[in-house]
Amino acid sequence: MNVPLRPKEAEILVLPSPEAIDAARSKLLPNLPETGLGAERTKAHLQNDIVPGLNRSSQSPKYYGFVTGGVTPAAAFADNIVTETDQNVQVHLPQETISTDVEDRALRMICELLDLSPDEWSHKTFTTGATASNVLGLACGRDYVLQTAGAGPLSVAEYGLLEASRLAGILRMQVLTTVPHSSLRKAASIVGFGGASVVDVGLPDQPHRFDIPRLEAHLKEWGIGSIVVVSCAEVNTGLFATNGSNMRALRELCNTQGAWLHVDAAFGLLARAVPQTEEYATLNAGVAGLELADSIAGDAHKLLNVPYDCGIFLSKHLELGTSVFGNPNAAYLNTASSEATLSTDRTIPSPLDLGIENSRRFRALPVYATLAAYGREGYREMLERQIKLARGIAAYLLQSKEYQLLPRPSSLEVSDARRLQDIYIIVLFRAIDDQLNKTLVQRLNAKNQRA
Repeated sequence: MNVPLRPKEAEILVLPSPEAIDAARSKLLPNLPETGLGAERTKAHLQNDIVPGLNRSSQSPKYYGFVTGGVTPAAAFADNIVTETDQNVQVHLPQETISTDVEDRALRMICELLDLSPDEWSHKTFTTGATASNVLGLACGRDYVLQTAGAGPLSVAEYGLLEASRLAGILRMQVLTTVPHSSLRKAASIVGFGGASVVDVGLPDQPHRFDIPRLEAHLKEWGIGSIVVVSCAEVNTGLFATNGSNMRALRELCNTQGAWLHVDAAFGLLARAVPQTEEYATLNAGVAGLELADSIAGDAHKLLNVPYDCGIFLSKHLELGTSVFGNPNAAYLNTASSEATLSTDRTIPSPLDLGIENSRRFRALPVYATLAAYGREGYREMLERQIKLARGIAAYLLQSKEYQLLPRPSSLEVSDARRLQDIYIIVLFRAIDDQLNKTLVQRLNAKNQRA
């Protein structure tokens, strides 16, 4: 594939200088123009005035803020086609477009990459990101818990949360997890639980790990519905909340207590593609048993390296999902072609009945393209390079007299080799000098390395 070369006449920095940002901001149009600039002048305005004020965080390995994914050449090429064809992937119209077939195939390929059964994970869709995917997971879990407690087909979509909870005998909902990402509290607020419903049940000395007895005690509380959320690679450390035996224990507890098991795998999901070797034994263990969950949230715009914004949602409960997100009484959407229609040898549900949005960008095409271009082996190689780079940085920090690798081990008996095995793609550290810590992030980002 021919990829255009970056122009050489202008130096492109990862972060624009303060002067460049001020200049770009000053050139923004102050008001809506009466007659408009015209297409050509607008193009020049964007290229000459706006672009210099944007960062290149996704285009450089030298950006140190957030977990910002790049974009593979295949995904970038596909994204241009997305804009050119401007598909609205909402209703399955097999006689008019194959866009829903592409989305279905891309999602099935993701399942295959993650060693999950595409048919078992029947409710699968692309979202705007893991935050939206967590909203979907909690919304599905909410209805599942209410239906299980009420022994009947209770639906928040039909009755509303208060009435459905009353009929089910549920006083309130709780989300039981460890070191939760802020997006989980946001999702809990959106689905009507409130941020205070998120309860951290981590171990005192290993907060990313579940305190199983505490968790079980919360699950047994009378009149409280529960969703258990696994933090699959915690945002600050990259540490995994569970291993295979933990997941089996969680599954058994959820089955016994009528709880929903959701995995927030925005960071950790792609670790399912890492080779099963001694070198990656800790990572292999961290994603073992994810197939036991009811639902999984992930990000494609991180380690899958497709353009923003693109999240992944997988669930085993298609009928439940369509009852939560279906479009009632919309005649223009309820056409024969928008019903469950056979495409090749299986049914593809209309995406607007699987998630939040009715109007949807063709996010699936870059995912399909990048998986087609690089395949399982290509993604394994990408992941191994990133993991080895992160572990190389961590090894340097372990030998450094100026910096300290975090978190500190709970026991002095934990070897450096064992600590390195815990490293996935995130390296957390601090300067030993507290004064340096106050300016360390700014000094790192101020280097303005070339993109």
